[in-house]
Amino acid sequence: MKHGWLIYAEANVEENRSYINWMIAEAQMQNVSLELVIREQLIIGIENQERTIKVDNKEVHKPDFAIIRLIEPLLNLHLETCGITVFNSSSISSICNNKALTHHHIIDQDIPMVDTIFAQKDTVSQTPPMPYPFIIKETSGRGGKQVYYIQDKQDWLNRISSIATNDIIIQACNVQLGKDLRVFVIGKEIIGAVLRESTDDFRSNFKLGGSARMYQLHAHERSIISKIIRSFHFDMVGIDFLIGLNGELLFNEIEDVVGSRTLSTVSDLNILEKYITHITDKLKSGISTDN
Repeated sequence: MKHGWLIYAEANVEENRSYINWMIAEAQMQNVSLELVIREQLIIGIENQERTIKVDNKEVHKPDFAIIRLIEPLLNLHLETCGITVFNSSSISSICNNKALTHHHIIDQDIPMVDTIFAQKDTVSQTPPMPYPFIIKETSGRGGKQVYYIQDKQDWLNRISSIATNDIIIQACNVQLGKDLRVFVIGKEIIGAVLRESTDDFRSNFKLGGSARMYQLHAHERSIISKIIRSFHFDMVGIDFLIGLNGELLFNEIEDVVGSRTLSTVSDLNILEKYITHITDKLKSGISTDN
């Protein structure tokens, strides 16, 4: 029986307890042992010229694989280098948890997107690089957080002075504000798409109070998504698109540690059953998860 770690930060365990139990149960049904491991209990590093992994400061038997449900690309990389198959890979984690880096890679596939400026708050001038209004995003933000709508110069100056991190992107917002599309992907398969909308916020995230419904992708939309999928070795991700003024899809971001609360709310798709199947298939085949 294959044995894996399901790694969460301690602060996120209770909020995600039902999801954790669901994933462990799906693994058991496919003859896979999955153990919850708290990140704070893990110690990774180098001792006596060797990479080490400890739990509660004790040497442990390495698992066959690890599902990492937090954003720490170095953790993914360290476990990989120690011979553990990691979902998602360190490459996917590094790229998809940096909004600027994600756009840098996606444009190579000629995927439509809004105008996007890569910047650092310490070096931008008092005159913004595009006309108002626009959006500022911290490159490490997720879940609709660290995203700011800038209407005028005062907004610009206030926000630039208050942003906590240095790396940002600045984006045009000539789109349908308060609406986006999340596409759930496992491996090379499109599992489903959810249209998220908000009537009182420029962000559409379900956890921020937006509504959601299943969306049937058109052939040309599937073609755009498939171009992205072919370019990466995803395990389970959410690919998010803004909706243009004419209804066209415009790439927005990729969620590495993607949740499926919206998908479970609006459909009976069992995405975790499919995910565990993907994991077991990859372990059997010995295919690398590296991008």
